Amino acid sequence: MRDAPTNGDLRATGIETIVYRGDDIAELCTEAAAIADEREHTLLVAMFDPAFDADELALALKRRVAVPTQICCSTAGNISPFGYIDGGAVLVLFPADSFEALAAVVPDISSEGLDRGAKIAADLLSSFERQVAHRRGESRIEGGPFALTFIDGLSNHEEVTVAAFQRALPAIPLVGGSAGDGLSFRSTRVCHEGRAHADAAVLCLVWSRLPFRLFKSEHYRPSDTRLVVTACDAEKRLVTELNGVDAALEYANVLGLDPKSLTPFSFASHPVAVRVGGEHYCRSIRRMEPEGLSFFCAIENGVVLTIAEGRDMIGTMRETLDSVAEEMGGIDLVIGFDCILRRIEAEERQMSRQVAEVFRDYNVLGFTTYGEQYMSMHLNQTLTGIAFGRAAGSAGGLSA
Repeated sequence: MRDAPTNGDLRATGIETIVYRGDDIAELCTEAAAIADEREHTLLVAMFDPAFDADELALALKRRVAVPTQICCSTAGNISPFGYIDGGAVLVLFPADSFEALAAVVPDISSEGLDRGAKIAADLLSSFERQVAHRRGESRIEGGPFALTFIDGLSNHEEVTVAAFQRALPAIPLVGGSAGDGLSFRSTRVCHEGRAHADAAVLCLVWSRLPFRLFKSEHYRPSDTRLVVTACDAEKRLVTELNGVDAALEYANVLGLDPKSLTPFSFASHPVAVRVGGEHYCRSIRRMEPEGLSFFCAIENGVVLTIAEGRDMIGTMRETLDSVAEEMGGIDLVIGFDCILRRIEAEERQMSRQVAEVFRDYNVLGFTTYGEQYMSMHLNQTLTGIAFGRAAGSAGGLSA
């Protein structure tokens, strides 16, 4: 292990972060407990490598770290101001003087996600509103409530879950990510109050005294090449035919690729998109299966897919974050949710250092996902997130 496996940071907002490079749960908890014991925090967010035992980690954090609301998830890799990270964990602790938080878990989302999710979200909102009633006078135009989501990335029911949350929380901006498992696609976990869950989602409502902005960044635009889904298993998100022929063969043919050599980089470089409400959204391919192409997002027969063409990933990220910084007068911290296919593309195109520079310049922390949530949508091949600025009149500087 490294001599100094932990990097901690206290931001001008009072938000504290830990970038942990090790694999020792006790060591990680000791670092987090030391921060929690110094001042009062209301929310702990932990994003961890799937090599950790999720049950053990969640329970240890709950027992040892004195923060009342705790949510965690496994990842397909973490992101930090140091760039992409393999192994370890990223923790974010929100100070009680500027934030309030309350969370709930929605179990069995693949079978009861819509109705149960809406009911749990509505109940959570009622409790949350009572909890933050005394804060109403503190919230200015820039602050207020938002929702964070961690959803099992192998459940195949993120769209249903987000729809359930939006039904109950139509006025609350929502952002989050789908829990990952590297590139193994075997086991993902979300955690709430010391317990790890599969086939579940965690919803956390947060009230902020500080200014914040939700954002999404994407670097693809639609081409003129179309593919129609003519046979699929919607429950498994598995497309077996495109344009009436074998899905992998047709996908490769329209791109001039060898169907036998399709890789995750092929899918990262040549995503497909669907048109919804006048905009195109990526519906990324997860991998090639013996029966066809499996997707990260919902898919069904008759859907028209458009091959998307890439633009400048680095430039679009900077453009998006520059715009957010201009709106708020600067950015202190960003919690980001970055699609695994973006990381694959950045690494294959040798852009990891440039991505790290963006993360450093805007102090971006978060994780690499199996999908991203933004407002009412479940997305692929995007960077979504929430940026925090410094409250007017508070001490400290801002990153730009």
